[in-house]
Amino acid sequence: MKQRLALMSAALWWGSLTVIGFVAVPMLFAHLATPAMAGAMAARLFTAQSWMSVGCALVLLMATTRRDTDADDAPSAPPPAVVMPVVAGLLLALLLEYAVAPRIVARENLKLWHSVGTGMYFVQWLCAGAVLWRLGHAKPR
Repeated sequence: MKQRLALMSAALWWGSLTVIGFVAVPMLFAHLATPAMAGAMAARLFTAQSWMSVGCALVLLMATTRRDTDADDAPSAPPPAVVMPVVAGLLLALLLEYAVAPRIVARENLKLWHSVGTGMYFVQWLCAGAVLWRLGHAKPR
């Protein structure tokens, strides 16, 4: 059950990053009247995506924690092959929300911060994809 929850969470994380970043936001800029309107809506979508990423990452960390078969039945750490990209993606989502997005919204050195944000979003997408790939190939416990 926990393995399925982890897989679903990874799929939701990667899928939502894909749809927001590569479909919805480009369509906003293609179809809304002004870039300012598209940018304002994109900022809202990226904020929602950041919180979706945080939620999925936390669910992944909880769902991949195993119970040892010892007498104390204490939880053991999730596998490092999953933990590293989950934590990296979680940190990237928080950095995007609290460090990069405010600078983009304030139009502070827009070209630089937009490039940094795009790169961080792409790396987060790769992290979520790596988690999904690894969990998809995991053998059932």
